[in-house]
Amino acid sequence: MTDTDRTHDVVVWGATGVAGRFTAEYLTERYGPADLSLAVGGRNREKLDALVDDLTGRSDAWDDVPVVVGDATDPESLRAIARDTRVVCTTVGPYTAYGTPLVEACVEAGTDYCDLTGEVNWVRETVDRFHEAAVESDARIVHSCGFDSVPADVGTLLVQSFAAETYGEPCEAVRIYLDGGSGSVSGGTLASFGELFEAAATDPLAREALRNPYSLAPRGERSGVDPGEQRRPRRDPLRDEWTAPSPMAPVNERVVRRSNALLGYPWGREFKCGEVVPTGSGPIGAATASAVAGGLGLFSAAMSVGPVRDALRRYVFPDPGEGPTREEAEAGSFLIRVLGRGTGADGPFTVEAEFGTDRDPGYGATARMLGESAVCLARGDVDSPFDGGVLTPASGIGLPLAERLRDVGFTAAVGES
Repeated sequence: MTDTDRTHDVVVWGATGVAGRFTAEYLTERYGPADLSLAVGGRNREKLDALVDDLTGRSDAWDDVPVVVGDATDPESLRAIARDTRVVCTTVGPYTAYGTPLVEACVEAGTDYCDLTGEVNWVRETVDRFHEAAVESDARIVHSCGFDSVPADVGTLLVQSFAAETYGEPCEAVRIYLDGGSGSVSGGTLASFGELFEAAATDPLAREALRNPYSLAPRGERSGVDPGEQRRPRRDPLRDEWTAPSPMAPVNERVVRRSNALLGYPWGREFKCGEVVPTGSGPIGAATASAVAGGLGLFSAAMSVGPVRDALRRYVFPDPGEGPTREEAEAGSFLIRVLGRGTGADGPFTVEAEFGTDRDPGYGATARMLGESAVCLARGDVDSPFDGGVLTPASGIGLPLAERLRDVGFTAAVGES
């Protein structure tokens, strides 16, 4: 099947959920029907029709947005959708529970795919089950195209590309700093957290994926010099301040290591990366780092106990589908800095990238990151050696994604530090 046989450029799957709605709204605001053949999809026709009424009511350009209906438990419906579009852009999580049939359908149809997952155990599963088949069918399966893990992964690519061009050598180590931001957490995100801990409690392969810093690397290459994410307060080796563990490090660090491996180790086989939360200098910085580390430790401990985990999911976490309002999503912000240290012919050098925007990182910003990832794939606007495979944002799309995000208000800058 050729691209000319396909009706849609992009299908936003799960469009009536919080993240899906924000993504559909963004794409219909940014592009017109002459620019992008867009459809929205899910399992509830009535809700999808109501969404289309809202989208067309908000836009002068769109008179209609096609609807496609399917179900994660009905593989044939997913195959039909995958065969009819160039890219499936999905927000339906938890992906451990609902994501596999859609990936399989896209691989079979040779359809590109992007998602928001931060579920390391599930990404490891799709790597092992579908990478070779996706290579054969020319399906780019690009995971983690939101706040997990575009800023960390593409930010590292910015740093390393600048280092190679300027100094002729890559950075030997990269540190990713969550320097600031504000936002909210939806029920869907917390449901994904719950699935991750549930899988770790019941599945030895999931536990191994969370223990091994190289668990997303290709088969046979799942070991290396990097010890994995920081778990305690620590003075930072590149910045003179205290840092705490980052809750996103278990995902983002593994994604960055997979990018390096897939690209053929351009950053070296001894490349190290780490992600942390800066907390300041002096006693206050140390105390804050200890408090953050302690809070994350308590949360992880609670989520590791089955009855406690079940109670939190049932009585404390918001329901999937609940999330911030449009105003809240547009009011947030985030700033991530990526520092790289290397050694060139003239001695040591440091490169710094900034990646951020003035929108809620998990929703307003993520809708743009995911939407532009889908557009890059649909238009072939990628800088990648791969026509197919289970890929990362840096290896499957590359720097064109940073260019597109700059055009819609993101900072994605890099230079000497």
